[in-house]
Amino acid sequence: MTGKILVSACLMGHAVRYDGRSKPLVHPAIERWREEGRLVTICPEMSAGMVVPRPPAEIADGASGEDVLAGAARVMEITGGDVTAEFRQAAENALALAQETGCRYALLIDGSPSCGSGFIYDGTFSGGRHAGNGVTAALLKQAGIEVYSGGEIDRLIERLAAAD
Repeated sequence: MTGKILVSACLMGHAVRYDGRSKPLVHPAIERWREEGRLVTICPEMSAGMVVPRPPAEIADGASGEDVLAGAARVMEITGGDVTAEFRQAAENALALAQETGCRYALLIDGSPSCGSGFIYDGTFSGGRHAGNGVTAALLKQAGIEVYSGGEIDRLIERLAAAD
């Protein structure tokens, strides 16, 4: 067995999303990986001290997690609060945990300004979205960790089979 998987806590059924809910990913591979001891669960935002529930947040102006990491974009709450520092800390906490536990892969919830990897919301709080990475997904990718969204679990299964 090669490599552990960092996984979004909300995908594991933990009620940690901004709205106080979870979004469990139901797939036979999840239980198998849990039994194998491969899964390392984190909610990056909670690791940075953010509460549940909390106001929705999006990366402003259609920017990306890479832009936030470069200091060129902000993460804003619908209420107008700037939570950029918290999201940067969340990403650093997730990366540190991944590195400490030997995670070579990450399975993250899509759409999140932290964990999104296929798409993120555009910063208008209107439901508009675009291709891009959230702050945590961007930092993990920059560190060489392979990031998959919940919708890409079959690709991750294939990748792990090839690596084992």
